[in-house]
Amino acid sequence: MSSPYPTTHVSSAPTVSAVDYDGLPILVEPGIQRLGGVVREVSVPPFAPPVKHGSLADLPFDNAEKDPGAVVLSRRTVDGRWEDVTADRFADEVLAVAEGLIAEGLVPGDRIAIMARTTYEWTLLDFAAWAAGLVTVPIYPTSSAFQTRWILQDSGAVALVTETAGQAAAIGPELEHLADLRHMWVMEKGHVERLAELGTAHVPEAEVTVRRGMLGPGTLATVIYTSGTTGRPKGCVLSHGNFFAEVDNAIELLYPIFKAKSNEEPSVLLFLPMSHVFGRMVAIACIRARVRLGHAPSLKAEDLLPDLAAFKPTCLLTIPYMLEKVFNSARAKAERGGRVSSFDRAASTAIRYGEALEARQTGTGHGPSRALKTARAFYDPLVYRRIRNAMGGRVKYAICGGSPLGRRLAAFYAGAGIEIFEGYGLTETTGASTVTPPLKPRLGTVGWPLPGTKVRIASDGEILVGGEHVLRGYWDPQAGGVVPATRDGWLSTGDIGELDDEGYLTITGRKKELFITSGGKSVAPAPMENWLRSHPLISQCMLVGEGRPFVTALFTLDPDGITHWRQMNGKHPVPPELVADDPELTAILQRAVDEANRHVSRPESIRKFAVLPVDFTEEAGHLTPSMKLRRAEVMRDFADVVEELYGG
Repeated sequence: MSSPYPTTHVSSAPTVSAVDYDGLPILVEPGIQRLGGVVREVSVPPFAPPVKHGSLADLPFDNAEKDPGAVVLSRRTVDGRWEDVTADRFADEVLAVAEGLIAEGLVPGDRIAIMARTTYEWTLLDFAAWAAGLVTVPIYPTSSAFQTRWILQDSGAVALVTETAGQAAAIGPELEHLADLRHMWVMEKGHVERLAELGTAHVPEAEVTVRRGMLGPGTLATVIYTSGTTGRPKGCVLSHGNFFAEVDNAIELLYPIFKAKSNEEPSVLLFLPMSHVFGRMVAIACIRARVRLGHAPSLKAEDLLPDLAAFKPTCLLTIPYMLEKVFNSARAKAERGGRVSSFDRAASTAIRYGEALEARQTGTGHGPSRALKTARAFYDPLVYRRIRNAMGGRVKYAICGGSPLGRRLAAFYAGAGIEIFEGYGLTETTGASTVTPPLKPRLGTVGWPLPGTKVRIASDGEILVGGEHVLRGYWDPQAGGVVPATRDGWLSTGDIGELDDEGYLTITGRKKELFITSGGKSVAPAPMENWLRSHPLISQCMLVGEGRPFVTALFTLDPDGITHWRQMNGKHPVPPELVADDPELTAILQRAVDEANRHVSRPESIRKFAVLPVDFTEEAGHLTPSMKLRRAEVMRDFADVVEELYGG
């Protein structure tokens, strides 16, 4: 897609600052193009040279050759301990499983689907499949039998690995529709170990070496199906070169995470789904950089908190929802202990401290004052350290994506001692396309283009992305293979955004989610929804208003937040439908709406809202596996509630 704007170059290349971060230079200004003073395009050249030969399959073996004793992963043992896995051992395991896949008759180019939570075996199978010349197809473990069948059919997968026997049994009735599927293996039944034993006994190492040698950066690595907020999911075709362009530049840019000081051991505990490109990309980056990687299969607090405490990561990969939950839980605990006033003062101090850090780093201020530093030091052992301890005690950084975090919460965590690298990207871009650069935060934005990336704002506000990490195309077996997804090197993202004077990107909504009221006002619902969703009593929020005289909202309630609110106010447990009608709760939510309305114009403000007696869930079809709203399904199931908001 050619640019609709005549452009004027303000700076054609980034400059490098004299300020450094642990001895390494940082980016100061990307290449910017403007029209009439408005930034329309931003680009940053690659920090890492392009990979010309080889594939991701080589990474475990390269690591074993360069540093065989390096701890590259840790895995949970049967008795719950974390056991370190060296580069040499991981390469041996990858080799054995790859040999097993070959022994079972899988040939180069075959697709193998993996349906599991975030486990060590997921990463092992990923690299083993590549070493055998295969293409991996992730399937969310929460997918229905029909969704699983559709992905297996569309991708033409010849093998499926599930985590549990229950998942395998659920797909059983669909097997008659899956002519290509010849193999099913179950992790919990020890089938991955059996593959390794079979391969070691029957396939020589040279066969794997030959298959690895057949691969190059342009070879297809994976087909990842989008969550599908509208219509059927699309298979995004990503090559080995796409991943190299993504992870190599991310490693160079985010060196505080991947290249820690010699006296520190960088480590990442991954708990987001491996079925999503975000988690997958970070797992590959950790293997590439030899950063110790752990897998946590559960997001439930009772499971995740012990994993964090035992693993002690220095960096977390997370989404805004998780950071909101940590903050709200800490405040609720302080309130139960009669310390909520102290917590609120500490939170205010952290926010002001984070904003002062931003001002100093961006050259718009002098940084925290002496009084602010003193206040922060006072609250650190009382509040901030406890929050860091809840994350394992060693966390210094968090990579946050999926949706905007918001300026207030980003400033709080910065002030509490956790630097947030907020980013934006799609499955189609192999993960991040923009990210906050070290020492150059701009709170409330999703940062600058990842090195090697260009970002353009089209005439209608849509974000366009270009770079070597952008997908080869969409999988379409009916069309004979891969259908191109870009035009003139640009991917249309479907997202709406803005670039500020320094090239920082802000996401304002999805193009398909924009609605127009009967008064002609175009409304982007996402900013208001994200703001309200951060309230401790609100789980989900969806704005309504297409063709209507004003904007309304549907709220669902956060179970933990409501339980805490009832306890603190002496209220007895009641059915959800009665909680939704509580006048005190309604008053609290109205105050939240009033506060949110201050940030928008009158035609965009929420005039009425309804509290639903149930939460939006993936099981009910209201959310995708990556927690995005399926608006059509919500409107279908709660049409009567919406009609009541508009007077029937």
